[in-house]
Amino acid sequence: MRKSAVRELYTVGRLCVLAVGVLASTTAGADDDLMSAARQIFKPIPSIVPAVKDNPITHEKVTLGKTLFFDPRLSASGVISCNTCHNLGTGGVDAGPKSVGHRWQLGSRRAPTVYNAVFNVAQFWDGRAADLKAQAAGPVQASAEMNATPARLLNTLNSMTDYIVMFSKAFPNDATPVTFDNFAKAIEAFEATLITPAAPFDQYLEGDPYALSAQQKAGLKLFIEKGCSSCHNGINVGGQDYFPFGVMERPTASLLPRDDKGRFAVTKVPGDEYVFRSAPLRNVALRPPYFHSGQVWSLKQAVGVMSEIQLGAKLNDTEKDDIVAFLNSLTGQLPKIDYPILPTRTDTTPKPSMDK
Repeated sequence: MRKSAVRELYTVGRLCVLAVGVLASTTAGADDDLMSAARQIFKPIPSIVPAVKDNPITHEKVTLGKTLFFDPRLSASGVISCNTCHNLGTGGVDAGPKSVGHRWQLGSRRAPTVYNAVFNVAQFWDGRAADLKAQAAGPVQASAEMNATPARLLNTLNSMTDYIVMFSKAFPNDATPVTFDNFAKAIEAFEATLITPAAPFDQYLEGDPYALSAQQKAGLKLFIEKGCSSCHNGINVGGQDYFPFGVMERPTASLLPRDDKGRFAVTKVPGDEYVFRSAPLRNVALRPPYFHSGQVWSLKQAVGVMSEIQLGAKLNDTEKDDIVAFLNSLTGQLPKIDYPILPTRTDTTPKPSMDK
């Protein structure tokens, strides 16, 4: 594990110990104690779109990014868009354990959600993209995903007058607005708006003691006391650092494929073998199956697996149900997304291709 991850785990672990101390200090004012403990570990999602480094968010840029996000003609086959694998109607992910890409190729991992991704420390399960802009540039070029090239993408965009106008409005100070870099910036701007505030848990963190049910509060208390919050903390309840998958015991080969060594593929550091970015748990109830391998379809089963392999704790049914109830409180208000009317293709728009 990286030294920074160890330090982060140690720091958060200390906060969790302090929080547990608060919870155990007295039975009087138990709700206030739990709320105080939670506020030391978690943060509510803001109701306004966060700023993005080196990419000011404007209405024109978001409108362009949204159109690009839904346009399948940016793929070589003409059938795969960003929304294909990050379906905004199903929790920001697709339906199966692995996404289906160009020529029916299966991806190597479960697609991560695009909702609240702007709050993650980095993108993808292994953190190989530093931000949403870098993430947007990857799948369109990946042979197993959209299988396009920057040149083909730009030919497609420049073949449609509406896109040229939209890029000019989104990047008014650029002599050549239609560029691959601006394509990625526009999608980043749109994805930054895909935040889901006002979950019951957010309302609780902001001071409403009645926002959570008694069972959800019991689950939150367990989540902290059992150590789940050591890795799943912060604004996104995860997504903040990298940890080994299987701290106390190695998962089965179906959950942890031996040929997928996680962050090691990025860093080449032996200690990063089978290390992954902790999954952000916001809206987790909306997006089974679970884990990077996508092999667990029940949230209750996922809680049981994580408690045993990560924490060395075997939870009973009531404890699992309570934690699942708490995880359901992380479902926020998803933004209303109207499907955009896409620019009309012309005679010069590249035709779909299923070539390898």
